[in-house]
Amino acid sequence: MINAQLLQLVINASNDGIVIAEKEGEQDNILIYVNPAFERLTGYTSEEILYQDCRFLQSGDRDQQAIEIIRQTLKSGGSCREILRNYRKDGTPFWNELSLSTVKNPSDGMTYFVGVQKDVSVQVKAQQRVAQLEAQLAEVQAQLAAINATNGQNKIAD
Repeated sequence: MINAQLLQLVINASNDGIVIAEKEGEQDNILIYVNPAFERLTGYTSEEILYQDCRFLQSGDRDQQAIEIIRQTLKSGGSCREILRNYRKDGTPFWNELSLSTVKNPSDGMTYFVGVQKDVSVQVKAQQRVAQLEAQLAEVQAQLAAINATNGQNKIAD
């Protein structure tokens, strides 16, 4: 069996943000642990955010499809992996791939959630740029098709 000290060293060495939240009531999921990578990712220190609801990371930006999926996962006690937009302490947005899993404590039935968070901002921005370029390409192709159709009609008229 792995000892608690080694487990703590491993979690602290992770490059991905790791949080543990405790289910409190119907809506609140209170942060009870964050690792150093989470602090680096968000700009918040553990002292600033422990014992707060995790939703502060979305600021006022809670109308995201991923958030509804996460809510349902928390309600059902399952697990999910979603990409959502969060905000750092300085207000800058970042895209976060959140892997969320439920942990039940058999002794007292308390439910906890562990979240592993990875900054995927670069990948999301690249995907958005590719989509933008594809849309521009489709527009150019439509314009070329229209020009070719016009040229074809002109040749018939000659």
